[in-house]
Amino acid sequence: MTGTISSTRAILTVFILFAITGSASAQADEICRELGIMPTLEAPKLGAPIVYGRVLLRGFGPGEKLPKVTVIFSEGRASSQSTLSRSGNYCFRRVTGSDGTLVVYVENAEVARKAFNSFGPPQQREDFEVYPSKTAGLAPPGVVSSKFSHPPHKSTIELYGKAREAEASKDREKVIEYVTAIVSIDPADFIAWAKLGSSHFERGSLADAESAFRKSLELRQDYTPAWLFMGRIRVSQKQLEAAIEIFKHAVSLEPTSARAYQLLGEAYLQARQGTLGAGALNEAIKLDPIGMAECHLILAHLYDLAGSKPLATREYKLFLKKVADHPDRKKFEKFIKDNPEK
Repeated sequence: MTGTISSTRAILTVFILFAITGSASAQADEICRELGIMPTLEAPKLGAPIVYGRVLLRGFGPGEKLPKVTVIFSEGRASSQSTLSRSGNYCFRRVTGSDGTLVVYVENAEVARKAFNSFGPPQQREDFEVYPSKTAGLAPPGVVSSKFSHPPHKSTIELYGKAREAEASKDREKVIEYVTAIVSIDPADFIAWAKLGSSHFERGSLADAESAFRKSLELRQDYTPAWLFMGRIRVSQKQLEAAIEIFKHAVSLEPTSARAYQLLGEAYLQARQGTLGAGALNEAIKLDPIGMAECHLILAHLYDLAGSKPLATREYKLFLKKVADHPDRKKFEKFIKDNPEK
């Protein structure tokens, strides 16, 4: 889960610095050449399709030993893993054209996760800063910090590593096996309970997922990731009013979470509460303009159905400014031409 932190280095804060959704060829070449990839040489016009960036560890001196940082990128059935050098650079080719997920680990602890949509531009950059606790107070203003941590039990560190490897190979049953072993050894690990819940959720075992998330929340009542999954379970069960209340609670716990507002907005729309849904989706966009770009498409569809085509046109325009290479671009441009803003 995004922002989940539990490591022997007592890392407490993770910041997503920025996401650049353009080709930015010079930056891509600079970072990727270290990994033997030269995007502009492989595809001179648009650049080779890649996900790239840096993971920066703050609070360490020039000669101080750094913890092991591993980044895994998965899309479809393909998965690639890179152990980072001191530069923190990573670069992965996109090979399947499907949605992807990037996960950052420090030692055996997941510290950040980012989803990449298949409709995004060919080159997408994501940078992260990881702050040890001694420098957490020097965080850049206006950036959301991750506030959850659980000191790892010495007997679960190896199991976390095995779970990470199983996740990279998409062996969900093994992930469940290892994480179940972790919570058996350390029942107070609310992060592991939530990880167990998300693994059950991904395979459609909603009852098992809810049980694990409830255990996580008993241990840490303000653990927002668990609340978001509880809301998603209620949506899957068509209990929309309950889902809305859960997402509203998550927003109250984490008012700067764009994901919480997105899920709240989508639940409102499914419950046919369009005005409230639009408000929540716009808040998600405000908090994360690039990461929540898809919310513009949801809003455009909403306005189109409501007969407010000029408003739909505005949302399509805003979306195309952020995601210029969407496969349906011509379709959106035709809609814009046929339905000009007043």
